[in-house]
Amino acid sequence: MVDTLILFAHPALEKSRVNRSLANAVASLDGVTLHDLYEEYPDFHIDVEREKRLLQNHERIVLQHPFYWYSTPALMKEWFDVVLQYGWAYGKGGDALAGKSVTSVLTTGGSKEAYCSQGHNQYTVEEFLRPIEQTARLCGMNYEQPIIFYGALHLSDDELNAAIDRYRKTLQTD
Repeated sequence: MVDTLILFAHPALEKSRVNRSLANAVASLDGVTLHDLYEEYPDFHIDVEREKRLLQNHERIVLQHPFYWYSTPALMKEWFDVVLQYGWAYGKGGDALAGKSVTSVLTTGGSKEAYCSQGHNQYTVEEFLRPIEQTARLCGMNYEQPIIFYGALHLSDDELNAAIDRYRKTLQTD
């Protein structure tokens, strides 16, 4: 199994049935490190060197978060801004992440039908994720298709269990 770092960001975890359940279900998997950014850095003062070591010690990076305003929660954006430095993650001499894989695992409040050209949001989630995809490419990383759990607020217990199974199986696949 590939060593996997899950960068988990949820600013209101106590209110999240789905993200909390997904995170709990994969935290104990062999080869998985669940790193809760909001628990670790509630003051937004990110230990950049620690984050770099975590990245270097894992081959697959998973960005797990709710889909906030068509993007990531604020702390994850801050993490991108301060950790992915020129000369380390990209640019001249910046190849520390080259060849690693990265994907997003996210939940939306809206349905899949809301995220299309005819839907309420007019774009697919994949289109909204282009900045993350391009960031990965800039860093020489392999961007994998995101795993999207739509309509998180309305998932039945059976649908949540199916989502958990899907997530676990994905992480257990090399």
